[in-house]
Amino acid sequence: MTRFAALITAFALTLIAPLAGASEPTPPALAAKAWLLYDVGSGQVLTAQGADERIEPASLTKLMTAYVTFSALKAKTISMDQQVAVSENARKSSLDGSRMFIMPGMPVTVKELIQGMIVQSGNDACVALAELISGSEEAFVSRMNKEAQRLGMKNSQFRNAAGLTADGHYMSPRDLSILAAAIIRDFPEYFSFYSQKEFTYNKITQPNRNRLLFIDPTVDGMKTGHTAAAGYCLVSTAKRGSRRLISVVTGTTSDAVRTAESQKLLNFGFLSWETTRLYAANAAVQTLPVWQGKTDSVKAGFMNDLVLSVPQGDAAKLKVQLESRQPLKAPIAKGAQLGTLTVTLDGKALGTYPVVALEAVEQAGFFGRMWDAIRFWIKNL
Repeated sequence: MTRFAALITAFALTLIAPLAGASEPTPPALAAKAWLLYDVGSGQVLTAQGADERIEPASLTKLMTAYVTFSALKAKTISMDQQVAVSENARKSSLDGSRMFIMPGMPVTVKELIQGMIVQSGNDACVALAELISGSEEAFVSRMNKEAQRLGMKNSQFRNAAGLTADGHYMSPRDLSILAAAIIRDFPEYFSFYSQKEFTYNKITQPNRNRLLFIDPTVDGMKTGHTAAAGYCLVSTAKRGSRRLISVVTGTTSDAVRTAESQKLLNFGFLSWETTRLYAANAAVQTLPVWQGKTDSVKAGFMNDLVLSVPQGDAAKLKVQLESRQPLKAPIAKGAQLGTLTVTLDGKALGTYPVVALEAVEQAGFFGRMWDAIRFWIKNL
């Protein structure tokens, strides 16, 4: 097929009134080893350093342990009120780290273990859940690695369920943002555990180590991590208005520093960037001509909202250009790609996005196809 620039050429969007002219936002200097700021709505990384660097994740590992656990709940292979038999192995796994103080023979439910894993960062809770779901921690870790591959986490590999230091156990800031976003997207019914500020088990109350929950009311998750080698790490997420951001900060020198640097990164994202919806899901960007179909046109657009993050005040400067594949001949299936939309800001391409058929077009009968064939031949003489 040939391609031609069609229909929408470099027009300024006016979805949001322009603010004072904004240049590319300058990110704050952070006292951290590696970091990343991710806009959930647009799927864009707003700023990063060492995004794909393989780091020791410490208890940030528990985000994947939670993801696999939530998957088992959704598949109904386990249930929240299910009683769990705690093994001696699970009890011993946490003797040198954070724990929820489960004991063999002491009653504990899946829901309590989840709270122990997320709120108290209990290593023992992670092992107990792993043994319940997969029979052994080793088998559970295999599931963790398979989920990482499925989610597109290219710089992650797990050796245990709790995040204990081990050779070949690593994640990257980008992968951590992918995983955090997947939990929010795939398991909204369980996400509220990450905003729980304390949990009591075995008459021992422990606070959530994510201090941002106590100082920023817009923060509603997610997970802390710390070992001597990893430093102090924090994956945090906040929602202000309709926007949700995820920050990943790793390798800081203290709990106070990881909290302050995470807050700094989130504030930068909300104050210096804005998110705009260019096109709504299933809304026609354009109607394109179709040959040899029962109808002579097809609505083209996006199956999901097309959302972009841009510097504050720059949404009105966005320009788009649609290129459609021609000629478009029936039959055309709903969802088939018909072309691409390129979005630019100040002459710089921000991205190219596939434009698809929002409806199916069936092939015309014999005479209809013949008539269009003649018309097409005449048109191209």
